[in-house]
Formats: sequence, structure tokens, C-alpha cells
Amino acid sequence: MRIFDPHIHMTSRTTDDYRAMYDAGVRAVTEPAFWLGQPRTSVDSFLDYFDGLLGWERFRASRFGIAHHATIGLNPKEANDPRCIGVLEKLPRYLAKDGVVAVGETGFDSMTPEEEFAFVRQLELAGEHELPAMVHTPHRDKEAGTRRTLEIVAQSGLDAADVVVDHLNERTVDMVLDSGSWAAFSIYPDTKMSPDRMVTILQRVGLERVMVNSAADWGHSDPLTTLYTGRAMLAAGFTEDDVDRVLWRNPVEFYGRSGRLVLPDENASAPAADFAGNSLARGEAID
Repeated sequence: MRIFDPHIHMTSRTTDDYRAMYDAGVRAVTEPAFWLGQPRTSVDSFLDYFDGLLGWERFRASRFGIAHHATIGLNPKEANDPRCIGVLEKLPRYLAKDGVVAVGETGFDSMTPEEEFAFVRQLELAGEHELPAMVHTPHRDKEAGTRRTLEIVAQSGLDAADVVVDHLNERTVDMVLDSGSWAAFSIYPDTKMSPDRMVTILQRVGLERVMVNSAADWGHSDPLTTLYTGRAMLAAGFTEDDVDRVLWRNPVEFYGRSGRLVLPDENASAPAADFAGNSLARGEAID
């Protein structure tokens, strides 16, 4: 099967992960900007991070046959930090760059006024740059957070089909699909969705405007959960075409709305051997 992981944080993963993903059928990914796991101390920290997403990480993925795209934004957790809010003024510079296929992750973490301010502004930026938006829903009070998210999206003037609302579950999927937005699910060990739960949801709501991702990061996560979900779908009676729609065609359709999606071409020449003078090689082999 071919796989497009529409939400994975590869800066937190190893080259072994890239190899395993390629062997599993992953040929494209989208990496949303997110937090480091500890507080950033300045806007400059974001700028270096954004440069890395659009430079080195794209190069690193290309060396393993995987097309890398990014979403750029101020994540909701850090929208609460006054040291970080200034990054909103820097986003237009990055939203104009190749490889950026959406604004995000934006949305809610703790549903504070600061998060809502940053969320509204980033939806405005998505409209100004004619980009889709990737929206994070809170891990606490998810139903209330998702409901408020959809209210803000409706007020933004964006086409609902240009918005994907992520980290959903059984209790929030219907309101998102009913709104006209895309519904995304993170298949993540212990804390989010499992492949079997995902299959049950697909059996109930169908395959239209649904995406499945691993959200793999520096936590207890697995970059192959998209593969496991595809296998679970087949075991439950879904067809190979159904799996291809969820794991490939749906993310291609959504991110293709940006006009910047670049998928692997098996007939293309090999990518550059290094980036900014750096390669993946580390010294000479020793017999």
C-alpha cells in the first residue's frame, strides 16, 4: 500500500524511522510545526526551527525517497507564552515558501483567550495566503474545544473544506464532518486512537474527508501506525482501494488545495547529496 502520513514530526525521529517508513510504503509526509517539549525562549528559536523544517528536513526525507511538506504556525500551547506571540508577525515570510502546504498547527490546547487570539489570526493568514489550515483540538474538554473551534472556523470566512480538524475521536467526528471540514485522527499508542477504534469509526462515518496520521514525535509514538491502520481496514473487510483512499488520496486531495504539493517521481534524478554542505554521511567506513 502507498501511504501519505499527513501529520508526523520527523525532526523528532531517526534515519532508521525514515527507512522503516519507506519500506512500509510511506512516500510522502506533512510535518506540522509544534513545540519542543520545553518552552522556547524567543521568537528567534521559531525561525531557526522553521528554516530547518523547510531546508534540512526536506533534504533528509528526500534521501530516503519520501516527499516532505510542512505546515507553519504558532502552536496553541506556545500561544500562551508572551515570549512567543511575536512569531505571528514573522509567519507571512514562511507561508510564502515552497513546501508549505498549510497554516498550523493552530487551534486550542487549554482554550485560553491567548490561544483564541492566535487561532483567529492564523486563520486570517490562511485566507490571505490561500492556504488550508491544520487545527489542533485540546486533549482536555475535547468536545467543548472542538465545538468552539468550529464556531471560529465558521466566523473566519474560510471555506470549511480548507480546514482539517485533528486529534478527533468518536465523540467529536460527527460535528466536524457535519461542518464541512476534514476530520483527522492520530493513531498514537496509549493516549489517542488505536487502529481498531479507527476502523470502527470508518465503518460508521465512511471515507469522505477523513485522514489518518501517526502524529509521531518525541513521545511514546510509532511512525508506522498508518500502516497498522491500513492492515486493520483490510482485515475488517475494506478494499485495497478504500485503504488507498484514506491513506493516500485523501491527504493528497486536502493538501493539494495549497497548490504546492510535490509528490515523489520515481523517474526523477537522484536528490542532491548534501544540504548546505552537510550530508547524512559520518566519516569513512571501517573494515
